[in-house]
Amino acid sequence: MATSSLPLIQALRATAQRLATQAPYQWGHMGSCNCGHLAQTITKLSKGDIHARAMQRYGDWDQQLRDYCPTSGLPIDETIDEMLALGFTRHDLAHLERLSDPAIRAAIPFERRNALRHNQRDDVVLYLRTWAALLEEQLLDSISLPSLEPAPAPQPVAALLG
Repeated sequence: MATSSLPLIQALRATAQRLATQAPYQWGHMGSCNCGHLAQTITKLSKGDIHARAMQRYGDWDQQLRDYCPTSGLPIDETIDEMLALGFTRHDLAHLERLSDPAIRAAIPFERRNALRHNQRDDVVLYLRTWAALLEEQLLDSISLPSLEPAPAPQPVAALLG
């Protein structure tokens, strides 16, 4: 799963919020699908720009991620580079397109998990929010705070020497 970080969690939540507030969604469009919306959030490119980049090479997001080459110079690979630089993996992004990551699905309530459809806006929003919550939990678990016990009272110098 993605490396948990605040910017990564914020990207997932911003994408979910945009989708929840009725941003144009079309699963078959490279810039308006699950990965396309996340790419919009991360790269600040429009859905049209992302789609145009993807159309320079054959395939859907899954195929684009399999064919990804960081030195190809293709614009879609530069888009994927930005997504990977934030902490996502190619597997994360492939799972996002199909809402198929086992850990994320396991965290979704059972009754919704079984009916989850990869091309339904509300299901994508639920998946993104669940993913962000899991990553936030990981991030919080990795933080250790100093002890809140009061520090010992300072000893007078004479007491230390005697």
